[in-house]
Amino acid sequence: MVFSTIEFLFQFLPIFLAAYYLTPPRFRNVTLIIGSLVFYSIGSGWYTLLLLLSLVVNFWLSHMIGGLQKNHPQKAKHYFIGGMIYNFGWLAIFKYTNFLVENLNALLSAVHIPLAIPAAHLIMPLGISFYTFQITSYLIDVYLKKIKPANSFLELGTFLCMFPQLISGPITTYGEMQPQIHQRRVNIAQLESGLETFVLGLGAKTLLANPMGGLWNNLSVIGYDSISTQYAWLGAFAYSFQIYFDFSGYSMMAIGVGKMLGFELPQNFNLPYISGSATEFWRRWHITLGRWFRNNIYIPLGGNREGRWKTLRNTFCVWAFTGLWHGASWNFVLWGLIFFVLIMLEKNIYGKLLNKTHVLKHVYIIFLIPLTWMVFAISDMHQLATYFTRLFPFLSSDTVTANTRDVMVALHNYWKILIPCVLFSTPLPLHYYKKYRKSAFCIILLIVIFILSIRAMMTQTNNPFLYFQF
Repeated sequence: MVFSTIEFLFQFLPIFLAAYYLTPPRFRNVTLIIGSLVFYSIGSGWYTLLLLLSLVVNFWLSHMIGGLQKNHPQKAKHYFIGGMIYNFGWLAIFKYTNFLVENLNALLSAVHIPLAIPAAHLIMPLGISFYTFQITSYLIDVYLKKIKPANSFLELGTFLCMFPQLISGPITTYGEMQPQIHQRRVNIAQLESGLETFVLGLGAKTLLANPMGGLWNNLSVIGYDSISTQYAWLGAFAYSFQIYFDFSGYSMMAIGVGKMLGFELPQNFNLPYISGSATEFWRRWHITLGRWFRNNIYIPLGGNREGRWKTLRNTFCVWAFTGLWHGASWNFVLWGLIFFVLIMLEKNIYGKLLNKTHVLKHVYIIFLIPLTWMVFAISDMHQLATYFTRLFPFLSSDTVTANTRDVMVALHNYWKILIPCVLFSTPLPLHYYKKYRKSAFCIILLIVIFILSIRAMMTQTNNPFLYFQF
């Protein structure tokens, strides 16, 4: 079950909210956990047991670590290492086993060893990348004495299993959520604000992301080897808009539902396409993921405090892991390393020049980011190379026969969506919405967005959240 479905909007959410509001405040965490497990089990089946096992094991580990730190710090360290192996072990098994097997088989074939390791054909549990990072951040903070272990399964379960952010974030820390787990207020103002945020996120997903996904899918069906250069660039921008409004829309819906429940979840996006550098882009895109890597990998490795070469090493580690976190495929590794190179170039060579310009730095990002998304989107390296020869025809000496009118057909079909995508990537709509939020016009606009979103959900055939596969 996902947020942008009729079943969630008109079955699960109303029933759950009614039960949640009718529950006395002191018992609402119980209702929240039960509802969250029902929500997760609908889409994940028996993998719900893995989520519960994660809750039980990490609760026990955190108390062992907390109890041993003062008098037996070495034993506490052993429990902490065991916890990291346990949590990341499940993630590695489900997410990277097939990737490892494929590459081992390729290596054996390359050295002419007649052995083929059978594929595991494992199905990755929904949201495991997100809830693994969430629970490991809890264990790390307990070990570093930033927080005390949760007092009960109920407290830790509320933090880990809360369904608005369970399967695609935002990735929260126990320290920022603990006060809200213990005490929060639910009132009409929060419900109203949550509904507004949810509807805006729903509109971003169904009215912008999904149609852009249709344009990208059409291009993929045609085949990269027979598209014009203009259509290739249009496709790159289409995917850029799809992934942005898809994931930012989900995050808005998660934050909106959280508000309805009395929680303030952290912001996950801040208009990344208005950035003036790759560095700034990643401060604005998937903010909570960047925070996790900064706090748990970059800073523990030394950050930028130990000289240029160690800073280079630490940044390389962060981006190699960022790429692998997104997917078990070499294109994701390449995508992460491209950002590593870009950020290092900005930091050491041309970053100061970008900062002095007002137009060039935005042109740089508008041109650059769609190219990086193509590396992200196309997992087959041969197909990726083909796509880049369409983007840059001078990269290939082959004569390409393409329908040069393909881009005109696509623009005719999608210009009414492309223009809002460009507009809503800028600060203007948000500025005016905040200014006139309480006006009758904005209320009517929200109602129209909701109705159009419902209509889109009933007619669209392509409605998955892209980040569910990561």
